[in-house]
Amino acid sequence: MLNRIWLGLFLIAFVVSLLQATLGGQPEIFSMVVDASFKAAKMAVEVSIGLIGLLCLWLGLFQIAEKAGLIEKMAWLLTPLFARLMPEVPAGHPAIGSVTMNLAANMLGLDNAATPLGLKAMRDLQTLNPDPETATNAQILFLVLNTASVTLIPVTIFLYRAQFGAANPASVFVPILISSAAGTLGGVLLTAWLQKLRIWDRVVLAYVAGLALFMGAMVAAVITAPPAMLGVRSAFIGNLLLFSVIVVFLLAGWRRGIDVYDTFITGARQGFEVGISLIPFLVAMLVAIAVFRASGALEAILNGIAMALGALGLNTDFVPALPTAFMKSLSGSGARAMMLETFQHYGVDSFPGYVAAIVQGSSETTLYVLAVYFGSVGIRRERYALACGLFADLVSVVVAILVAYWFFHA
Repeated sequence: MLNRIWLGLFLIAFVVSLLQATLGGQPEIFSMVVDASFKAAKMAVEVSIGLIGLLCLWLGLFQIAEKAGLIEKMAWLLTPLFARLMPEVPAGHPAIGSVTMNLAANMLGLDNAATPLGLKAMRDLQTLNPDPETATNAQILFLVLNTASVTLIPVTIFLYRAQFGAANPASVFVPILISSAAGTLGGVLLTAWLQKLRIWDRVVLAYVAGLALFMGAMVAAVITAPPAMLGVRSAFIGNLLLFSVIVVFLLAGWRRGIDVYDTFITGARQGFEVGISLIPFLVAMLVAIAVFRASGALEAILNGIAMALGALGLNTDFVPALPTAFMKSLSGSGARAMMLETFQHYGVDSFPGYVAAIVQGSSETTLYVLAVYFGSVGIRRERYALACGLFADLVSVVVAILVAYWFFHA
């Protein structure tokens, strides 16, 4: 799928450029497209290099949290919930622990740590699969939870916003929390209905109530501020929570007698490797998107959408961020590139920049997760997993746009 999308961006850009050069009287269009490709390649390397330090910081901290047993504790706290949501998984089975550890990493916004944990969880669930080529109910629910996992601390989004010079990188904290929770709820409810799960169980409702109380406290702390201060208050709460997590990680490691400095260094080394590994993916996608935009093809599509929405009397200020939303379900690297391109073109603290950041932080990449997780265990028949994952994506995107208007639109 991604192969076709990437090739299609170049081919469409070439055709549109050719039409503009021959019929539109713009022979300079090819020069503009080539120049845009060079600038995009340069920006991709600059972004990747700039992220290395930040990645080293958070992967080092996560290494301390893992050694201190904090991830296992989060898994223990979530075990009763998944015993109800995945009734076919026996109590005490390794899959419960690996699933909760994966979701804990997702909640902390540490995508690179979540992926290997997710692959382990899928392998553990596969040991209970009577038909190895067909997804089980538990595997489908796990996929949906990964697709729209609630992100309590969207570290990655903060890092990218900081890299582009955002005034308050964490100002999108509460909007991302709201939209990701909405997407998770939508995806889980649809999956539970299809699987006939007893979601009204007292234990399930207790967990939902706890999450709702946490979210309510976060939202209440923000919305009590004047409208012009919503973003500032969200940034304060996000930064306070973020630094509190850092301190908790360090204190937990110190209490367990861990050499926190050496453990941090061990984890931080992975940050350099991850940062360097991002370069080819970012170059590939940013260049493709840059030529697609420079040719005028992207502008034509967005103008068409804006005209249709305008005819309905709707505000269209969010339309420039839609490429991130369109790409989100297809490719994580593609959506990230779309978000970065939006930051570059409109500004990280512009309204489209806010919408793109919230959308990017609100859901996972459904097709990527499905292909990697199911492919890793040889599943060929995903049943309704894709439909439920895409529904969760749709809910999170719609809510992300609405919340962005609430927090950031003048």
